Amino acid sequence: MRVILLSLSSFLFLTTASWACPDWSLSGETHRLSGHDLTGGRSFNVTAGGDTNIARCSSVRPQTDRGQGYVMDQPDFTFDLSAMDGYRLSISVVSQCDSILLINTGRANWYYDDDDNGNLDPLITLTRPSNGWLDVWVGTHDGEYCDARMTMRTARR
Repeated sequence: MRVILLSLSSFLFLTTASWACPDWSLSGETHRLSGHDLTGGRSFNVTAGGDTNIARCSSVRPQTDRGQGYVMDQPDFTFDLSAMDGYRLSISVVSQCDSILLINTGRANWYYDDDDNGNLDPLITLTRPSNGWLDVWVGTHDGEYCDARMTMRTARR
């Protein structure tokens, strides 16, 4: 009986862990930036990857590609953006692996990209970014981990 309970307990733990999803209510490394602050670009080092398979997450409904990949439950970065009127915001990643980018905006919109930056790296451009919170996950296509550099840059519309 004890072996069965232990096996059932292990099964429940593994099942719960494998069904975790990115959680926008958590915060990542937090920065306050304005549209003007980002005109020259800002880069952030990050370890891409995670153990959360976004393909299994019904709560993640990207406005862009519906892809696959692995991220952490908690965002890598949380940005408090201000004075974004009149700007486009591009977020790109350069990595040593096949990386992905997942974004949740303050208006609860999800965005995903896999390879638009070339060389198996992602790029998302928000044409009308809003002021407020922006959560960013830098993941990998296959669940591995690697070093990456994320860059945010604004340009006038």
